[in-house]
Amino acid sequence: MKPEDIKNEQPDNNEAAENTESTEKAAKKGFFGKNAGGKSREVVNLEKKIEELSQENAETFAKLQRISADYANFQKRAPKQIADSVAYQKIEIIKSLLPSIDNFEHALNGAKTADSLDSVIEGIQLVFDHMIDALKVHGVERISSLGEQFDPSLHEAMMRREEEGKPENEILEEFQSGYKVGEQVIRPCKVIVNKLPEEEQPHPEETEQNETESQEQEG
Repeated sequence: MKPEDIKNEQPDNNEAAENTESTEKAAKKGFFGKNAGGKSREVVNLEKKIEELSQENAETFAKLQRISADYANFQKRAPKQIADSVAYQKIEIIKSLLPSIDNFEHALNGAKTADSLDSVIEGIQLVFDHMIDALKVHGVERISSLGEQFDPSLHEAMMRREEEGKPENEILEEFQSGYKVGEQVIRPCKVIVNKLPEEEQPHPEETEQNETESQEQEG
């Protein structure tokens, strides 16, 4: 064998080095789907997903804690706020009625030295009108009744009275005024309602007698 043949049969050192380097790179990158640490891509992705979900869970739990704290504070504040609001409304209503009380007091004092009854009545009427106006400011309205048809949701019938020339169930008289706020009735009107007389029906015996007489006349 010639020296040249022996030289040709020996492996190329450069080719061997390249193969070794390729093997090392494949091991580092993750040959057959594995990385340098021996974990598959699926495991790495799952670990990343778990980390993201854990972070979202922590953020959601923190928000829930803040909402829970805010609601607890609201529960503590709400009763006091409601009580303060009710007290404020009471004060406002009383303030609106105080001028009427003052006017009524003046009317009473004036009645002692009044020259006529008309002046006393006029003073009382002014007080009454002022009180009605004060109620209107708070949304309170009087319920109309006289001449209206009886409505059980607005009126309370105290008695019935027959009055010819007027429709059935028309309100003839008002005993006590009614009031409402919006559509809510505070107090219904107490009224007298018209009741027309029922038509008299002939007695059965009279009807039979009339039929007998008619038959005899025909015979």
